[in-house]
Amino acid sequence: MMLLRVLLRRLTPLARALLAAATRALFAAAARALSPPACAACDAATTGASAFCPLCARSVVTLPPPPAVPAASGGAPPEPIVGAASFGGALATAIRRFKYSDRPDLARPLGQLLRRAARDAGLRAELVVPVPLHPRRLADRGYNQAALLAAHVAAELGAPLAARGLARLRDTAQQAHLARGDRLANTEGAFRARSPTRVRGRVVVLVDDVATTGATLAACRAALLLAGAASVTCLVVARAQAVRPAAAGGEPALAAGSPASEAGGCETATHSGSAEPTGSR
Repeated sequence: MMLLRVLLRRLTPLARALLAAATRALFAAAARALSPPACAACDAATTGASAFCPLCARSVVTLPPPPAVPAASGGAPPEPIVGAASFGGALATAIRRFKYSDRPDLARPLGQLLRRAARDAGLRAELVVPVPLHPRRLADRGYNQAALLAAHVAAELGAPLAARGLARLRDTAQQAHLARGDRLANTEGAFRARSPTRVRGRVVVLVDDVATTGATLAACRAALLLAGAASVTCLVVARAQAVRPAAAGGEPALAAGSPASEAGGCETATHSGSAEPTGSR
């Protein structure tokens, strides 16, 4: 006990905060794991085979599969983002609880949605990388929600998980608080690959919880490609608007019917699969 106290005193304030937050998240997840299966949005009892109760599941809107790219189209094909469903309804509630209400246990039902989406889209990967949090934000939350989701994706695809494959170089302002035109500038150059040799030549799946304008995903994808990744496909639980990706090096374009056009990189509207995975919760 005395040795533990000495070690704790030697930690920096940020390291102590990270340790305390991680411990809190671990106990919360353990407590929830011992509870009966419940809806990810409202905690109503479920059978365990579904992420949502029947009532909440009605508000979950799945997304269509990614469009095929014609072989004769020329140039580098766009690399899509695969999403389980549209951001809204019970899914939006579940994601907010997962991120902001100290509910790391919700990685399991949301991860099942990602697993189903990855299967149905026929994804393959040689490396799975989550979008990183800045250490200060990680200390506040206690866990990186994208890393928890990425663990489920790596298990589904049989690929290694590089939980710290990307580093966030600065504590960027939260994207939700910014105007659309400011989001790309907020994340530009904010990420780098920690170990380029691990990324080089690999087919990478980049995992996050939500895609809105795609600025964060675009910045992370750019960092991975700069490190030598062969390709980067993004996989998210939910996306907030439909855009189509650009070919390599091009600018993203607004998809027909979409309300805005600030997306970038691999931000596009795709999915195959159901909002209710058939696997265990």
